[in-house]
Amino acid sequence: MTNIRKVAETAGVSVSTVSRVLNGHPYVREDKRRIVLETIKALNYTQNANAVHLSRGKTNSVGVVLPYLNLPYYGEILQGIAEEALKAGYHLRLYQTNYDSPAELDAFEALRMKEVDGLIVASRTNGLEELKDFMGGDRPIVLCENLESDSLRSVYIDHYQAMGRALSYLQEKGYRKIGLCIHRLSGKNSEDRMRAFREYRGIEIRNEWIFTGCYHMEDGCRALGEWMNLKERPETLVVTSDQVAAGLLSEAGRRGVSIPRDLALLSFDNHPISELMGITSIEVPSRSLGREAFRMFLEEGRHRSVLQTTLFERDTV
Repeated sequence: MTNIRKVAETAGVSVSTVSRVLNGHPYVREDKRRIVLETIKALNYTQNANAVHLSRGKTNSVGVVLPYLNLPYYGEILQGIAEEALKAGYHLRLYQTNYDSPAELDAFEALRMKEVDGLIVASRTNGLEELKDFMGGDRPIVLCENLESDSLRSVYIDHYQAMGRALSYLQEKGYRKIGLCIHRLSGKNSEDRMRAFREYRGIEIRNEWIFTGCYHMEDGCRALGEWMNLKERPETLVVTSDQVAAGLLSEAGRRGVSIPRDLALLSFDNHPISELMGITSIEVPSRSLGREAFRMFLEEGRHRSVLQTTLFERDTV
């Protein structure tokens, strides 16, 4: 295997001269530069990218931690990151965790080993206590959640405020009995939504009206079936994903449930499927979130940025 020492021996120059040629150093005699380049070509020598990165202390890659790739919310965040990374000449290294704690820690270990220049974490399952050993270094960590910490950079949607806005809108429309379809109960964003839901005044909520594990369209179908089996049903459901709301709406049509007469639906994300199916939705600007997260990864000094939501009224409320 050809290495830099073999190139130097064949060209009759020092290893440091070969290194200067490879790194584009200006202070190399032209005749020696020519000989080194000809030798590199003759020996078919290729630099080890990892060695170059280690020597320069930079990989020009950023790690992106996501629980899933097949959910539109995370796909849009990834698209936003990718758009900005392309402009800046960075590569992405993806870590799909499925909310598995050890898999998530692998991404942070890669950061510690300087395999990436920083991490953008779209959603996490480990607590900050488990992650504290990775904080405070020279390689930034950007979290897509509302977090007050000088050791981490935070780009987020105010999910507490967004949930309050959804409930206020439904209340103005005359709804009082309100249920919730949510992804999971843990995680900062879910906790903020849940807290806003439970703290809102003037509405009736019950534990049996809260449907968890709602990620995909089929989960919406399941939730509609569970709603139908209730002795006393909520008048409306707040759904934290358009995909789940689409499943609810489709299953309602199949089972003869009229939307919004029998059950009103308000969802989050405002992805194209919500417009296609006429679902009232609060836009969560996830692609903009990804763009802003990458910009914050690049920039020094900025540690917090909050993005705003927008309500789109359609046919399900």
